[in-house]
Amino acid sequence: MSEPTTVPRVCRGIGEFRAALADRLGAVPRQPSLGLVPTMGALHEGHGHLVRLARQENAVVAVSVFVNPLQFGPDEDLERYPRTLEADVELLARFGADLVFAPSEAEMYPDGEPLVRVTSGRLGSVLDGASRPGHFDGALTVVNKLLNITAPPVPAAFRAYFGEKDAQQLLLVRRMVADFDLPVTVRAVPIVRDDDGLALSSRNRYLDAAQRRAALVLPRTLRALAAGELDLGAARRRIDAEDPVRLDYLVVVDPRTLAPVEPAPGALALVAAHVGSTRLIDNLVL
Repeated sequence: MSEPTTVPRVCRGIGEFRAALADRLGAVPRQPSLGLVPTMGALHEGHGHLVRLARQENAVVAVSVFVNPLQFGPDEDLERYPRTLEADVELLARFGADLVFAPSEAEMYPDGEPLVRVTSGRLGSVLDGASRPGHFDGALTVVNKLLNITAPPVPAAFRAYFGEKDAQQLLLVRRMVADFDLPVTVRAVPIVRDDDGLALSSRNRYLDAAQRRAALVLPRTLRALAAGELDLGAARRRIDAEDPVRLDYLVVVDPRTLAPVEPAPGALALVAAHVGSTRLIDNLVL
């Protein structure tokens, strides 16, 4: 069966999006529901899995496309982060989205950088939070805004879809929703991998052919760790030995707390590394 190809409506303003959402939900004869997929654009098949699941579970599907400056550090790739809205909308037509919320930075932050932000706390200060100070505060701030902006204006089920590749972010979003009593259900979607095993990421396009081959040490090492073929020290050494890969961290943690644990079934192995100038993350449940 072919994928749907109805072009989604693109809304640039908050008021425009809310009006369009009200119209869409108002046209649902019974049991209205909204599925939101927050993204930074540069969409790929991994995003497609999120949107398709949202399509299966909801009457209306909205996708946000916003490159959030608050979650980029001063030496990170904000300016070169790909902005491909026209191509993204074409993909979203195939994936089955109804609405695209694609605001400008001025629309999201009309007074400049917000004076009040969500604080990610202890869970946001370790691992990626230690390597990228302030990253999760910025990410949670924009997710909080998006959940408030896109919340259904009429009684309706509300679900938000996040990929498991960003495991620490997913945990933090779940904690924020629970701790702030936000009326949304967080749905996690498994990692999507290319045929060679590399987790799909918008940043993979930065890799040249040699870097792409080198990056495969990340999923291969995770699999070897899960199979008991390597201990944690040997796994780190394997990644460190792969040129031009520079290991940031490889850890095994409790997936509920991010506390370090011994490798065992149910534990979560997390890895982050630079391949050339591109930073990649991956994870695997042992």
